[in-house]
Amino acid sequence: MKKNSGRVSGRGRVTDYAAAATEQMELYCTARPGSPSAVRRPQLCFRGELWIAVLGPSVEEGIVGIGATVVAALRAFDVQYLAGLRPAVETGSKVGARRRSNAEARRAQRSPNFDLKSRGQVPSFAGPS
Repeated sequence: MKKNSGRVSGRGRVTDYAAAATEQMELYCTARPGSPSAVRRPQLCFRGELWIAVLGPSVEEGIVGIGATVVAALRAFDVQYLAGLRPAVETGSKVGARRRSNAEARRAQRSPNFDLKSRGQVPSFAGPS
């Protein structure tokens, strides 16, 4: 390690962080061998006060987990990875549209003139005068 005027250079700390992060990731993956982190092995980086686990070409295009610790970042990565595998949840507007279409179908079964009524083409019947 290079000393500069009695101070330790910043490179030593970076190596220590990298070694510690690698060790923490190994412990996490050993404890959870089936987790996305253990299977996919995302890259770890440290920015500011946060650890970032990234799988993919960049943070913008990949799957990302961010946390205050290596373990928190890996947990967040696992959550994001698994969320990407789940089918999309329907929004309320789609559900409401489906309910409306189901209700219209039931009405159509009850009333033979349903299509005509919905189009305003109900034949008028002359009643007795």
